[in-house]
Amino acid sequence: MKLAVIPNGKAAEIIPMLISKGMADPGAKISKGRDVRYVPLYEGYDAEVRRSGIDVIDGDAHRRGSRRPQDRIKDKLAHLPFNVIDGLPMKWEFVGDIAIIKLHGSAERYKNEIGKAYAEELNVRTVCADIGGVSGEFRRPATEILFGDNAESVRLENGIRYRFDATKIMFASGNTDERSRMCRLDCKDETVIDMFAGIGYFALPIAKFAGAEKVIACEKNPDSFRYLLENVQINGVSNVIPVLGDNRELVYEGADRIIMGYVQRTSEFLDKAKEMVRTGGMIHYHDTFYVTEYKERLNEIFSNVFGADGFSIVSVREVKSFAPSVSHYVADVTVL
Repeated sequence: MKLAVIPNGKAAEIIPMLISKGMADPGAKISKGRDVRYVPLYEGYDAEVRRSGIDVIDGDAHRRGSRRPQDRIKDKLAHLPFNVIDGLPMKWEFVGDIAIIKLHGSAERYKNEIGKAYAEELNVRTVCADIGGVSGEFRRPATEILFGDNAESVRLENGIRYRFDATKIMFASGNTDERSRMCRLDCKDETVIDMFAGIGYFALPIAKFAGAEKVIACEKNPDSFRYLLENVQINGVSNVIPVLGDNRELVYEGADRIIMGYVQRTSEFLDKAKEMVRTGGMIHYHDTFYVTEYKERLNEIFSNVFGADGFSIVSVREVKSFAPSVSHYVADVTVL
């Protein structure tokens, strides 16, 4: 069997990531070495794990038991009322060594006990509950800690470390493929402006892997900006220029590429993007549309700002489902 070799100091960050991506076998025993842990991998993932910079060796593994963690959690909480047991979440999201679950109202009375059970069976330090989605201009999550005392963690993704506090910052796990695509862009010697940088979701992969000369990363939310500064440092990128404030106050002309990683109100900022991008430059425009009309809406939005002949839509990708019959799309648009 293939075993990932994880230094003890990075185990809390990397092991949950391998499990959440379906690469590591959560039912197999994790062995300990002097300074490392040996994590059993599912067949066929060793090459991908190596590409992440993690060593892989051959070895033996022993299973802790064949029962799913969902079943073990229900057994541990079997003494709770039936309606609570029946409503327990059977899926979760890992953020480093934090698990985020969604709880129904009937579970509120038992939330601390439930959080402890999930922490023990999922082998995480902290369990948080998503109790209300996200809201407001800053897209702040309604999240509370059920177990543990610290919601700050680091998510390792595509060779980038994202540090943030899960009670203050929404991490859009559904945007993973788009963040990965940013790593593969050819931005050699380009000036890139990320108008909605957040904690560095797109700015960091472009700066680290895509060859950009400089990435101007603008963020208005003070909490997100603090983590943007930290993430620039922990990822060792010197070509990111963080800017705290409203992107409509940016002063720049001739950018090669603009990232507009926002949704629902993105069109309100397109005039500003036009001011900053050069002719021949690229805009990566994110927005939400009904699935039956996204092409028409994109043409309408860009025609209103650039004129019917002032742009060319190179490609449109669906990032993720957003609501019934509505999806989050990203359009790559060249300015003519």
